[in-house]
Amino acid sequence: MNRSQDIVSVVTGGASGIGLACAQALAARGDRVVVLDLPATRATVSAMAFVECDVAQQDSVHQALQRIEAEHGLVSVLVNSAGVIQPRLPPEDLDMATWDRVMDIDLRGTYLTCAAFGAVMARRGHGAVVNIASITGSRSVPLHAYAPAKAAVISLTQCLAGEWGRSGVRVNSVSPGYTLTPALQRAIDVGDRDPSDLTRATALGRMVRTEEVAAAVAFLTSDASSGITGVDLPVDAGWLAGTPWQTYGGVPGARARDNKTRLV
Repeated sequence: MNRSQDIVSVVTGGASGIGLACAQALAARGDRVVVLDLPATRATVSAMAFVECDVAQQDSVHQALQRIEAEHGLVSVLVNSAGVIQPRLPPEDLDMATWDRVMDIDLRGTYLTCAAFGAVMARRGHGAVVNIASITGSRSVPLHAYAPAKAAVISLTQCLAGEWGRSGVRVNSVSPGYTLTPALQRAIDVGDRDPSDLTRATALGRMVRTEEVAAAVAFLTSDASSGITGVDLPVDAGWLAGTPWQTYGGVPGARARDNKTRLV
């Protein structure tokens, strides 16, 4: 993609949390960003173009694509960040309405937007797609709708990378760790998540910041990553690396600082 030309980038779920951070990062580098989200969220992105869209509805996605290309130009970048989380419940207590909603938004919505926007990019011979997955898609966790949906997003990403690679479209995913978004903060506030549980296993000893996820997305949609497709990039403060250490008493604490020590 030639950065001397206007790049139109679409971010689903771009009105809050990780999606908003991604939209802001892409806008900061000069992209013409269009946020796709539900009508009630419009006020949070008044500085960027906004198109109403329910990503779980095929007609809504196709109408959004047509409107964006008519009003803003040809789309070169798609970031799929629209998603919902779920309460931590055993399967016998997880109602199917909740399960279906998670699958509809997190998996179906990602597929529909990829199928619509990615296919157009492929016919034009260039583009970059990044799907926001989750580290829970790579491990066993008590989230029996959300984790399988995100695992499927990672698989979908790899499938589409193979499908469109020869057509000039790169497809990657980013798997955030526990990121302090408004949705996670609400879960903490109602007692569904304990912050110490979220940070104990991480190698860095903290949660992830939304702008750190956005930086990874900006990289994967830039020419600097032109040789990368079909990968899942964890941005997790070392949660995947640190979790196995819990069986050995946990990740070691920081070494005592010694300002006299010199590296050779």
